[in-house]
Amino acid sequence: MIRIALYQPDIAQNTGTILRLAACLGLAVDIIEPAGFPVSDKSFRRSGMDYLDHVVWRRHDDMAAFDSWRREDGRRLVLMTTQGALPYADFAFQPGDVLMAGRESAGVPETVHAVADARILVPMRPGLRSLNVAVATAMVTGEALRQLAAFPMP
Repeated sequence: MIRIALYQPDIAQNTGTILRLAACLGLAVDIIEPAGFPVSDKSFRRSGMDYLDHVVWRRHDDMAAFDSWRREDGRRLVLMTTQGALPYADFAFQPGDVLMAGRESAGVPETVHAVADARILVPMRPGLRSLNVAVATAMVTGEALRQLAAFPMP
């Protein structure tokens, strides 16, 4: 199954929302430290609510630890970025992909771009910077699950 990775998230409420999304869709989440808030259940409770009891999430000390883990596990890193060249709906997702979102304040550094196996974007009107990270993550995750016929069945 695909996973969602959050690179040094800044806003606990967005992270909680993404954890709730993952819980509802049966996905795991990787949080790459350092975050802009204490990474704990308490930080996520307001937006994640009781859904946090239904999601598997993992902390990684830094990008190097995360990248080592995902390579050893044989997973592609698919970076969601405003600097991507390929619209997300045109990308061919594969089982095991890790969909990575960057920091709300700064995205990801070039070193993360360099290790990504693919860089995709959500097309937007010219002149606007970016979508909320939780909204963009939900859009891309939905497309990946649609392509893989992997939505949970009621």
